[in-house]
Amino acid sequence: MRLTSEQVDTIKQATAEVFGNEVSVRLFGSRLDDEARGGDIDLLVESPSVIERKMDKMLTLTARLQIRLGDQPIDILVVDPATSLNPVHRHAMKTAKML
Repeated sequence: MRLTSEQVDTIKQATAEVFGNEVSVRLFGSRLDDEARGGDIDLLVESPSVIERKMDKMLTLTARLQIRLGDQPIDILVVDPATSLNPVHRHAMKTAKML
């Protein structure tokens, strides 16, 4: 995993601030590959309950992470019981690692 422990802590803290403590956050994509270089930070936020204002919260989390981690590409998928899963969601859920 190509994230420092400080970056992981920052991601977990910001996610809890925006979405609450009941969600989990996992990393998927190229940052899981220790041999790769570059790449964006792909995050999967999962909630056992429906999230109100999902898009607003995704944008808020992206902005907070860019401020705290530096201006780098961050992609966030949010899955809750109301989410219609597509192949990207399924791939992320299958391959993501818990932070």
